[in-house]
Amino acid sequence: MILVTGANGNLGSATLAALRARGVVATGGSRTPGEGIRRLDFDDHVRLDLAGVSTLVLISAGYAEDDQVVRRHAAVLDAAVRDGVHHVIYTSLTGAGDHLGFALAHRATERLVQASGLPWTILRNGLYAELFGALLMWADEGVESAFGDGALAAVARDDLADAAAIVAANPARHSGRIYDLVGTPITAGQVADRLGVPHRTVSLGEYRRRLLDETPGMLPFQPPMLASIATGIRHGFLDGTAPDLANLLDRPARDPLATAVAAASTTRP
Repeated sequence: MILVTGANGNLGSATLAALRARGVVATGGSRTPGEGIRRLDFDDHVRLDLAGVSTLVLISAGYAEDDQVVRRHAAVLDAAVRDGVHHVIYTSLTGAGDHLGFALAHRATERLVQASGLPWTILRNGLYAELFGALLMWADEGVESAFGDGALAAVARDDLADAAAIVAANPARHSGRIYDLVGTPITAGQVADRLGVPHRTVSLGEYRRRLLDETPGMLPFQPPMLASIATGIRHGFLDGTAPDLANLLDRPARDPLATAVAAASTTRP
């Protein structure tokens, strides 16, 4: 049986749906399980249960400080070894993202996966086109960003879910492989043009001030994480392309610009 963690999250639920659309028997795991989803709380080490799971799709348990993320991943990998899981697929971060504020938790987890003794595949996912669009800020009938003229090799989340499903359906074929799943470079200016509005660049300092002062509910680790994305795009560190995504999908990837435009449209006042 294939089990996808984080089944109530965006990538986990999309991966589970992609597997089922292919007629593959799969279930999900979540700390808040619903019908057909197994309870799987990475912070409850004693009750982590992966019995009967042959292939584990480990969706990164982000949205926490690095030590907590790595501790969660280590716990589920220990359970995978104990319960006889045959293959682990980990959704990591593109290799171009090594300088980002959340990269170290991914790289540390990759080491744990490779040292587990289990057959493994690592999917180094590019940043979502949905995220790129959502990070544009609406102001005075236009959009603002700290991205400048920099481009992001963005990926539609559904393409990453499809790629994970393809690997999970035939894991032995992909054993020991690291795939860099990035898309076509897009800019904030291109998104603004599609929206029919102007784009204005704000400084990184202004962007950080807005994150700290004007964004309610922001957790302490999130402003530096988002600022690292902005400076990475702005200075050209995240625009590299690779063939792995299209090769895995055996089709062209979805248009990341259209996906980013749709995401930006949903936040329009």
